[in-house]
Amino acid sequence: MNRTTVTIFDQEYVLKGPETPEYMRALAAYVDRKMRQVGEKNPHYPPVKVAVLAALNIADELNKIRQDYETLIRLIQEERKG
Repeated sequence: MNRTTVTIFDQEYVLKGPETPEYMRALAAYVDRKMRQVGEKNPHYPPVKVAVLAALNIADELNKIRQDYETLIRLIQEERKG
């Protein structure tokens, strides 16, 4: 079990998990960037609202990537059949 301390939106968090500390720090940096993007556009929003909106943006990215992945898998399967 690995452990590392990260800072997201000016708050420190201790992360523990099987992934490398570098991987956990990279994830935290990504979340921090997304929160800062939302926070810069909406400076009056409280941190919780910024976090929820950033989470929605990340979920949107993930969903679009999943859709693209599924489309590619279907295309590959069709190519192999034909």
